[in-house]
Parts: sequence; structure tokens; C-alpha cells
Amino acid sequence: MTLSEADEDRIAQAVAAAEATTAGEIYCVLAPHVSDYRETPIAWAAGAAIVAPGLLAVFSPRTLAGLGSLWTSEPVSAALSAFVLVQAVIFILAALIVAQPAVRRALTPAGLKAERVRRAAMAEFLAKGLHMTEGRTGVLLFASVAERRAEVIADEAIYEAAPKAVWSEVAQRLTEGMGRGAPADGFVVAVQKAGETLAAHFPPAAGNPNELPDRPVTA
Repeated sequence: MTLSEADEDRIAQAVAAAEATTAGEIYCVLAPHVSDYRETPIAWAAGAAIVAPGLLAVFSPRTLAGLGSLWTSEPVSAALSAFVLVQAVIFILAALIVAQPAVRRALTPAGLKAERVRRAAMAEFLAKGLHMTEGRTGVLLFASVAERRAEVIADEAIYEAAPKAVWSEVAQRLTEGMGRGAPADGFVVAVQKAGETLAAHFPPAAGNPNELPDRPVTA
């Protein structure tokens, strides 16, 4: 899911139209993904390796004992050896399965995804200097394709004037656009909503300089 040149033109036009009515600055970023979530396969594999052998021991102890008896006739040693073997096999198989990108992202907790998207958005906000606009009125619209999530980061002057619930609605419009496979549509409606909110609290300044590019970028 990417933005074509025509999509970028539409978003840039929406940003320019919105900024014509306000001293606020709107900046749009689309990221393919924000994290590889390398810890997810390890966590799921460890959990499976802990739980599955125990279930096997409870519901099918003969199977576990049979595995252990392949190399020892001592009942206790056989049970322990089989338990360790099953744990190792399950850990490796689970790790390989969950390591697949689509599976890995699907099994990553929603809270972790939200935290990574917000962290990436904040990094973009600072890296692009949105906190350094003349009136502290920069707003970042950040969307991540793989996570199907969006974040809106606004400077402190904006948060003081407009409730955060408004910016949650802007982020929701971005997310809905990605959910339909139309990120450009999501950006356009999100920019329009952000522009309306900014115009209500931050009217255009004298000359109304354009401090940030209108065209969206890919992180």
C-alpha cells in the first residue's frame, strides 16, 4: 500500500487548502512499517514450549514416556528427557512459524504496536522540526501501513487550545482510509478535519508563511 504521484498531489493540495485558513502547519508521513517485532517469535515460542509439554504430560503421559524410552529405560530420566526434547522441538517450530512477517505482526499485541507507532511518530515530529514552527502550531499526521495504525502529534500550543479528542478523530479518519486500502483518501479527510480545527483556534498570521512542505513523505 503506497502513495502514487497523483495521491501525493491530492494530499498536497488538501494541505495547502487547509493551511490557507490557519497559522497551523500540517505535515503528512506514511511509513511502510515501524518495527520488525523481533521479540514476538521468541515470546510465543517460549510460551508454547512451556505450556505444550505440560499439556502432553497431563493428557497423554504415555506418549511422553514413550519418547523418553527411546534412549533410556529409567522412568524418571525418560520423562525428564522427553519433556526437554518436546520443549526444544516446540520452541523451534513455533519460532519458525511466528517469524513469518504476516504471522509475526498478527500475533504482536495491539498495545505494543500502538506504542511503536507513537514512538515512530514522535521521532518524525522531532526530526522534521515540527516543534520549531514560529507559533508552535505544527501537526504531524503519521500513518503506518503494516500496523494499520495512525498517530497525530501536535505541538503544545495546539493541545492547549484544542481538545485531544479532536486529534483522536483525525487519527481515526487516517486509520479508516488505510483499512479500505486507500491511504490517500484517509490523509485527505484527516487533513481537512485538522484544518478545520486549526482554523477555529489559530487564524492565519500576517503573510501566513508556509514553514513545512505540503507534499507527504514516506518514512
